[in-house]
Amino acid sequence: MNTSVKRAPQAASKTMEVRLELILESIQDIKGKKSVRIDLRKLEDRPADYFFICEGDSSTQVSAIAANVQKRMKHELGELPKAASGGRQANWVCLDYFDIVVHIFHPDTRKFYQLEDLWSDGIFKAFDNP
Repeated sequence: MNTSVKRAPQAASKTMEVRLELILESIQDIKGKKSVRIDLRKLEDRPADYFFICEGDSSTQVSAIAANVQKRMKHELGELPKAASGGRQANWVCLDYFDIVVHIFHPDTRKFYQLEDLWSDGIFKAFDNP
């Protein structure tokens, strides 16, 4: 007979609201533009609970926004992305935090892929540039 007791896992991260706010602040720190958060939780076949989509004026700014999001999430919440794609000459950087995916685009690339149209069933919240 197994007498070991299984305990519920401890919460690994801060509340969702804290995480979402930190990502938005990290984007705004580097002057990210046209930021949109899409709540996908009501969609059955969603890849994540939330998408953040924003843009930078150059590949340098796109990379800087991505680096700032990663830095602040790591230092302030102890979270690393499960995956990060894009790079130095990136026109699109994607940071996957399991339940939150952050898309940082160059404006032309954002227009081409039209992620907002693909996920138009989600609940959108737009943020003004600071």
